[in-house]
Amino acid sequence: MAEAAGLYYELHGPEAAPPLILSSGLGGSATYWAPNLPALAQAYRVLVYDHRGPGRSDRALPDVVTVEDMAGDLLALMDALDIESARFIGHALGGMIGIEAAIASTRIDSLVVVNGWRKLDPHTRRCFDVRLDLLRDSGPAAFLHAQPLFLYPPDWISANSDRLADEAAHQLANFPGRATVEKRIAAVCAYDPKLIDITATANWLVIGTRDDMLVPWRSAVDVATPLAWANKAVLDWGGHACNVTDPDRFNRLVLDFLRS
Repeated sequence: MAEAAGLYYELHGPEAAPPLILSSGLGGSATYWAPNLPALAQAYRVLVYDHRGPGRSDRALPDVVTVEDMAGDLLALMDALDIESARFIGHALGGMIGIEAAIASTRIDSLVVVNGWRKLDPHTRRCFDVRLDLLRDSGPAAFLHAQPLFLYPPDWISANSDRLADEAAHQLANFPGRATVEKRIAAVCAYDPKLIDITATANWLVIGTRDDMLVPWRSAVDVATPLAWANKAVLDWGGHACNVTDPDRFNRLVLDFLRS
């Protein structure tokens, strides 16, 4: 198992290719990007990692966790692997980690933020409140059973029911604990990026999905509002986890952007 700076990581693609870092959302697992790795690793040296707390990384967390802390973990991992700068794709929380890394350094060359936000929408807060109630009152199994409702469109859930059941069983067996999940939800709910401090030192693409059941698409693309130079893309279908439900379209979109 590869580990650096307390984080589990994997490297895919040609060693001499430009580095591309992928960071997942609330689940924090490198495996989230499995549908995208074959395409992205053809052109890039792709780094995927488990966030601190969940997955195979160090599970010890302080009493209060912030997105800025998670960006610090990312930059420490880059230091440990001698990655001076990289392109970056982040999903939801992962996108916020990329934003904070861009604010704290000049090491993010291009940034793709997928279904993230700069101000928590009331609908998203309601979703997190419901998920926390499930976790506290009904336990991890109920929390994980409901999770696909916030991630995927109904038709995709119907067509992938067996797959989702297998994933839930694996996630339950490796559940990081209620306290860790609550700390991570608190971090994303409290997030308030100082985008006024960002200059056009990196290319940005902000993606929103119209049928996202967790983050309204206008909230997602609002990340780009203070940044006149940022690119925006609105997808008609795919749900919150659009890179999983429609990887071919997602891969084409981000590869075209990263090559521009």
